[in-house]
Amino acid sequence: MWAFLASDCMFFGALIATYLVYRGKWVGHPVPTDVFDIPYTSVSAFALLMSSLAMVLALSAIQHGDIRRLKIWLLTTAGLGLVFIGGQIYEFTSFGHEGLTLASGTGGTTFFVLTGFHGTHVSLGIAWLLSLYVMAQRGHMTQGRSLDVEIAGLYWHFVDIVWIIIFTVVYLIPVNPLT
Repeated sequence: MWAFLASDCMFFGALIATYLVYRGKWVGHPVPTDVFDIPYTSVSAFALLMSSLAMVLALSAIQHGDIRRLKIWLLTTAGLGLVFIGGQIYEFTSFGHEGLTLASGTGGTTFFVLTGFHGTHVSLGIAWLLSLYVMAQRGHMTQGRSLDVEIAGLYWHFVDIVWIIIFTVVYLIPVNPLT
């Protein structure tokens, strides 16, 4: 898992670097910063960050042999991830209505590729969490299988950390266009 996460760091590093290279030099309109709704995105980001807490509680539950709490916290983590994904779908749809699409220029392309790949990672993480939940429902998760939850947790925390970086770079740091 650590090797995979290291390679994913390079992958997201390349996507973020590409976004930064083109940032402020965007061709096409509107550009991402024209359509951002930072308060709305902040709520989605908060849900994703709180999911990390739920993931920690899921790991703690299985380490203590509490499968009932494990199931609760796995569903909570996945549910908060779904809130984030739902927020991203809504945001992408509203951006499209305002003219920002994957094909609307370098701003749209770099924004949607970066945030879209992150959303894909979150979606895969949700599927992983739900598979652990199903295993727990079927009685296949025991205290001895806590490493399975810990590895899923590493991935989930990585996805959350990547979002903190993306949110900061894309949404919070002002763009100074070159003129």
